Amino acid sequence: MYETPELDTETFTRTSAIRLYAPEDFDGMRAAGRLVAEALDMITPFVVPGVTTQEIDDRIRQFTLDRGGLPACLGYKGYMKTVCTSINHVVCHGIPGDRVLKDGDVVNIDHTVIVDGWHGDSSRMYAVGEIGARTRKLVDVTYEALALGLEQVKPGNTFGDIGYVIQRHVEANRMSVVRDFCGHGIGRLFHDSPNVLHYGRKGEGAVLKPGMFFTVEPMVNLGKPHVKVLSDGWTAVTRDKSLSAQCEHTVGVTEDGVEIFTVSPAGLFNPQAAGT
Repeated sequence: MYETPELDTETFTRTSAIRLYAPEDFDGMRAAGRLVAEALDMITPFVVPGVTTQEIDDRIRQFTLDRGGLPACLGYKGYMKTVCTSINHVVCHGIPGDRVLKDGDVVNIDHTVIVDGWHGDSSRMYAVGEIGARTRKLVDVTYEALALGLEQVKPGNTFGDIGYVIQRHVEANRMSVVRDFCGHGIGRLFHDSPNVLHYGRKGEGAVLKPGMFFTVEPMVNLGKPHVKVLSDGWTAVTRDKSLSAQCEHTVGVTEDGVEIFTVSPAGLFNPQAAGT
């Protein structure tokens, strides 16, 4: 049975301080980010009607292990799957199982790997067969919001600058940003400081500095922003049962901007835009 590897908890314990990594640490994040992106590329042709979410989980787990990575979610706080598969009105943390994907579904697949102690975390939206116009618009707006947020990642800006542009774009399209979940610091720890909100005000929050590693992962609802967690303790759904979408990159702040560690080698970060 897979066991989550032990970390040096004395060295790598989450605190309120935002960790600053050295320039040489970027190499570790590049390796972890590339593997998680390759895994999400690999699964793209398998996200089709008739496939179960468990099959998706099995394929990604084997792909990750075969390439020397470890699935970070497997065993994390009692979670016993490799990825999260969040379908339609599931906001995040959907658990793979015997659910069969149907034509018209939209699913977020969220995966995190560990490579030599470094974490790479990314998620994408996948259209199952033909999806409706409103669903497509939701996905487009979510990806656009992420791109706008990443443009704000550079030294001297604040985390509030990131949240502000994401919220402004989403609400201009008459959709809502989920408040209950956020991005997070990452690196040697899966979840580290700070919390990265996807809403906010310009100029507020901590100032971005070179060496910060974190995720940006807006969750956008077609309806209201409110969510609830189901009795399994993981699956979060929209309270009004409106559709939800999410996409996520792991990034590092450089001396003059941002490096995105989880860029898709095959150009499939947005499979919908890539025509798959």
